[in-house]
Amino acid sequence: MALLFFVAFKVEKNEALQSRLLKNPYVYSLSLAVYCSAWTFFGSIGMASNSVLEYATIYIGPTIMAPLFWVVLRKLIRISKIQSINTLSDLISARYGKNMLLGRVASIFLAISVIPYIALQIKAVDLAFDTFFSWDSQNRPETNLILKDSGFYFTLVMGAFILLFTTRRIQSKNQNSGLVSAVVVESIVKLVAFITVGLFIVYGINDGVDNAMSLIPDDQLKLNQNESYSEWFGMIFLSGIAFMLLPRQFEMAVVENVSEKHLSNTMWLLPLYFLLINFLVLPVALYGNEIFAGSDVNSDMYLMAIPLQEGNRLMASLALLGGFAAASGMMIVSTHALSKMLSNSIIMPAVIDKAYLSNWFGGNAQRIPGFFRRVSIFLVLLLAYIYYALTTSHLPLVSIGLVSFVAVAQFAPMLFGGLFWKGGNFYGAITGLLIGFFLWFFHLVAPSISGIGFFPKSFIEWTIFGSATSQTGAITTVLFWSLLGNIIAYVFVSIFTKQTVVERNQAEIFVDVFKYSKAYESSVVWKGTAYFPDLKSLLEKFIGQSRTEEALKSFADKHEIDLQKNDLADGRMVTHAEKLLTAVIGAASAKIMVSTVVKEERIGMKDVVDILKESQELMRLNKELTRKSSELKRATEALQRANQKLKDNDELKDEFLYTVTHEMRTPLTSIRALSEILVDNSNEMPKDLQEEYTKTILKETERMSRLISQVLDLENFESGKHKLQIDYISIQELIEDSIDSMKEVFKKKKIHVELENRKHLPAVMGDYDRLMQVMLNLLSNAVKYVPEENGEIKVTAYQIENKIRVNIRDNGKGIPDDMQQIIFDKFFQARNQTVRKPKGSGLGLAICRKIIQLHDGHIWVESQLDKGSRFSFTIPIKTRY
Repeated sequence: MALLFFVAFKVEKNEALQSRLLKNPYVYSLSLAVYCSAWTFFGSIGMASNSVLEYATIYIGPTIMAPLFWVVLRKLIRISKIQSINTLSDLISARYGKNMLLGRVASIFLAISVIPYIALQIKAVDLAFDTFFSWDSQNRPETNLILKDSGFYFTLVMGAFILLFTTRRIQSKNQNSGLVSAVVVESIVKLVAFITVGLFIVYGINDGVDNAMSLIPDDQLKLNQNESYSEWFGMIFLSGIAFMLLPRQFEMAVVENVSEKHLSNTMWLLPLYFLLINFLVLPVALYGNEIFAGSDVNSDMYLMAIPLQEGNRLMASLALLGGFAAASGMMIVSTHALSKMLSNSIIMPAVIDKAYLSNWFGGNAQRIPGFFRRVSIFLVLLLAYIYYALTTSHLPLVSIGLVSFVAVAQFAPMLFGGLFWKGGNFYGAITGLLIGFFLWFFHLVAPSISGIGFFPKSFIEWTIFGSATSQTGAITTVLFWSLLGNIIAYVFVSIFTKQTVVERNQAEIFVDVFKYSKAYESSVVWKGTAYFPDLKSLLEKFIGQSRTEEALKSFADKHEIDLQKNDLADGRMVTHAEKLLTAVIGAASAKIMVSTVVKEERIGMKDVVDILKESQELMRLNKELTRKSSELKRATEALQRANQKLKDNDELKDEFLYTVTHEMRTPLTSIRALSEILVDNSNEMPKDLQEEYTKTILKETERMSRLISQVLDLENFESGKHKLQIDYISIQELIEDSIDSMKEVFKKKKIHVELENRKHLPAVMGDYDRLMQVMLNLLSNAVKYVPEENGEIKVTAYQIENKIRVNIRDNGKGIPDDMQQIIFDKFFQARNQTVRKPKGSGLGLAICRKIIQLHDGHIWVESQLDKGSRFSFTIPIKTRY
């Protein structure tokens, strides 16, 4: 407890630490492990000692429910945040028209359900202390006054912690960092303690898990006492529902949540926690049965009793510490949650608007919520201790927990129905709840307390509990019939009775919360007259002047409201003020206090429809505006890309014209100069020189002709005017013909050409002349760049899957990496003025790429500097073009 006090104080004083803890998804997940109470630490072993796996159902249920956290818990979190709801009873009341009666009934029934569960923790701690200190009579203290009722002192210490860390500051910020940090510490302590002591028992003083399993009687491990599958699945269903509805789970999972994204981590981390803390339960129980066979040692205490039997008080102390942590975490959070419900839904609504209350507190209304919260904590702990003192000596730990689970499950129809069905109303909810609780009390609670004289023992014979063959059988049977009656009443009464206007509005918001959450204030139905100064004064009374000014300014800025010019407050402001008060004094009290300063008019169904239509229309327009904005953004980006492409094309056109004219100017200059020489000196010039000039003129003319042909070819390819002459062709013949046509060139330049042409390659569909053009272009390029003395060119062709691949490798200087893509662009050197212009027009490779693309193929180059280049292209093998 000193550790919990220290951690809580440390966290509450350090805002940076608070922020880091509350925003950490692992901290959030560990806080939900408050589900594992003293029942987990002690009671599970007691149940498993009967050689049944039934204890596991308590954790299988929440594990199966884990994937639904994103659907159910996320919805509960969203609703609670936008309406500032911080108790389960306020949530139920808000869903059904903010009905105060339903909130009070829910608070009372939840208290009846959970107070026995809190008493269970007191009993567990009392039993643990008694076991620890009375084990060895020789070491037992002579004066044992303080230990005569350790449960009483445990209750006092828990009360001190709860008062200190949950009522010092009652404000609109729901998150309680001190409480969360304490719960996380106790979750870690109980897990470490259980695993450490469990490993010591199973492996330290015994022979491991396998040997423990051999101790199962007759090698039979039962699901439950009756080996009933219906009871097995009933318990799984019960635990899964209870996990969602227990007030302590609502407190940790919903109220203390700061980000819905944390649920994604919780969906796997919490089941892992359950697995770790339950892995050694059965082996410990089986070893306990063997060690204490024939003795009167309580099986619930095996985790502590076995180390004590072995004389290891250190391990026994660790077990006591873990059990204390498990009980304290549950007791702290449950008492805190119940005290808020009782204070906000029952006590404060009855006195909040009374004049004597203000006089009593001297006009300091901010102290009122804290005072009644303390009263509620005292009341909850008192009732829990009385229940512990009167009844728990007659019941095992598990029995008390399961009875509470069935009671809490009665809230499932109204809560889950309210989240997903708009037709549920107040009459259906309260009728179903009353029927379910009556069946629960009659068949489970009354028989359990008949042993202390409240009911005659013969009364048990009239109940399901009396006729059941096992405790689990009674629990699951009562669960089935009570929930069946509850659901039938909820559905049919809701169908045959009408909803109020506010109820219909709340149903719409709850079911479609993700649609309305961003515009909650404008989605709430309200009609009447309210004055801003009155609302401000009311808020200052309960949450303080600075907090009020900050909240109202933020709201006004968000909704563009001028607080200086508007004396009248609209419905949005009234709703926001009620929401702020709800976080401090509860929904029922907030509604009462707001009604004292505003004049609300009766709202008809037409008003509801109009407001909802207006809200939906605003959301529709907002979505439409967002969609159009996205479309405009995409159109703008497309225009920018098109504009850039036009600029690039314009630059390319200029480069194209420049390159073509430059390429043509050189041969034209030569032709003109040589022609002029021939004309001016035809009589004096030797005949052999005239022939040489004439050949040069013809060569340059052919060069111009090739350039013009290449330009025309490229234009035809790009415009789609050129059509291929498709026929079956042999790649082997194509390659051989292309090499033969350049044989003289290779011979003249002393280039060694190697052909690795695999025979029997399949024929392909293609244009022979155009593919020949590709081969000649690639071979010509290789000739240009190989060394003059030892040039080498290697041509290979082979089949890869459904393609023919052709490679032309040379031993030239190679091509830099940054140029291996652009060399296939037409006149690529014009864009790269720093790159030395290669020989040729710059169109050859561009034409090659177009021809190969028209054949549905691919062409590329692989090269390293000073290691040569390899140009490759593929042509698909087609049986039909």
